[in-house]
Amino acid sequence: MQIERNIDHTLLKPTATPGAIRQLCAEAREFNFFAVCVNSCYVALAKDELKDSGIKIAAVVGFPLGATSTEAKVCEAQLCVDHGADEIDMVINIGWLKFGEYGLVKDEITKLKQAIGSRKLKVIIETCYLTAEEKKIASMLVVEGNADFVKTSTGFGSGGATFEDIELIKRVIKDKIQIKASGGIKDKKTAIRYLNMGVSRLGTSSGIEIVKEINP
Repeated sequence: MQIERNIDHTLLKPTATPGAIRQLCAEAREFNFFAVCVNSCYVALAKDELKDSGIKIAAVVGFPLGATSTEAKVCEAQLCVDHGADEIDMVINIGWLKFGEYGLVKDEITKLKQAIGSRKLKVIIETCYLTAEEKKIASMLVVEGNADFVKTSTGFGSGGATFEDIELIKRVIKDKIQIKASGGIKDKKTAIRYLNMGVSRLGTSSGIEIVKEINP
């Protein structure tokens, strides 16, 4: 099973150094992960480290709180693309969603997608902070905003992906867009179950351990 092609090899810690990003990229090359996922300040470095590898670069935007202005998120996304990002993982404004400002949430998603064009947009809805009804609404707004993925979590909230949340999201989005599960995915059993449920991408910092568990 080539699970590595479903993994975004991730390092988003505030203490991540340039050296650690270089190591992340070297590991991505060694294990043939689909992408690395990094903070925006490291996109250019990752691009240089991964040149000619075919490994994609995903950059987070508005991370991890989602509370920066739409204009700031659009600017950050455009800069990431200019520096070589292939995919953008943006965090929604959770406060807007919880207050019922659905038009603002959808408009922000739409503007981010327009800003990055053909590149993939993954929208982090941070499920740990949402009620079941809010998760449904958020997932539909991601579809209506023309994004490419619903992503469960930043990994910095009070909880990460759950099987129940994936089932709920799938019922809402059907097959219109894809799902990225992230947060707390640390072993083979969990990773395979998510993929069998229809998840397309796994965001994890434990990708090496998962791959080695599958292909010892």
